[in-house]
Amino acid sequence: MAARTASGLLRVAGAMPGTDAGESDDALAPLNPVGRRTVQDSVYDELRRSLIQGLFDPGEVLRIVDVSNRLGTSTMPVREALARLISEQALEAMPNRSVRVPLISRDRLEDLARARALIESEVIALAMPNVTDALVEDLARLTDACDAVLATRGREISGEAADLNHAFHFTLYRAAGSQVMIPIIESLWLQSGPYLRAPARLFDAAVDRSATHFHREIIEAVTRRDTPAAQAALRADIGRAFDILRKHLTETGEEAQ
Repeated sequence: MAARTASGLLRVAGAMPGTDAGESDDALAPLNPVGRRTVQDSVYDELRRSLIQGLFDPGEVLRIVDVSNRLGTSTMPVREALARLISEQALEAMPNRSVRVPLISRDRLEDLARARALIESEVIALAMPNVTDALVEDLARLTDACDAVLATRGREISGEAADLNHAFHFTLYRAAGSQVMIPIIESLWLQSGPYLRAPARLFDAAVDRSATHFHREIIEAVTRRDTPAAQAALRADIGRAFDILRKHLTETGEEAQ
């Protein structure tokens, strides 16, 4: 039986000795081509990018028909992409079959801030032995580009600035070479994005640190290969936006918005 099973696997793979090209082609015919992006992949990536960038407000309702119209697709790939994002806790299903961006709650806010600080600072420690001068140059280039965008737009939030911020962090994180922790961090960013839209709107240049202030401190620490200093600067960078939102919730007494 085992020999028959192995024979079948080899035949499907096109590696069974003694078979002709026609038999191999017939065996492979039912298999779908790999390496091609589907519409669902594109819809998921676009929604995911928008959530990470904070382009959706907490509590915002996403209706399948509306989203499909905006993306120019049928409803099926949108439905499947939304279901995937629900499973990743980036969105939540509502009783009326609509989908909502989770509301802001203090408990969830603190949980996300704590998880991001713990995991991302640990990844920096893992990345530090792999830091190169070229990587440091990339971090500086991304920070300069982000400053230029923010200076031009005159706002603390923009899609381009958010993309540059994401690129800065993950350029450093990927140096850790962890196939397990990077997807966890991506998930945390996905859940954090809508929460960080409010701080971007509430940003006050007179009292709040700029979006790239702690990026400069991270670069300086990484250049010295100073892991504790890089971790401290990272935790401060993560805490900056969460602190703005905490302050707003305290001053207004709002638990969700």
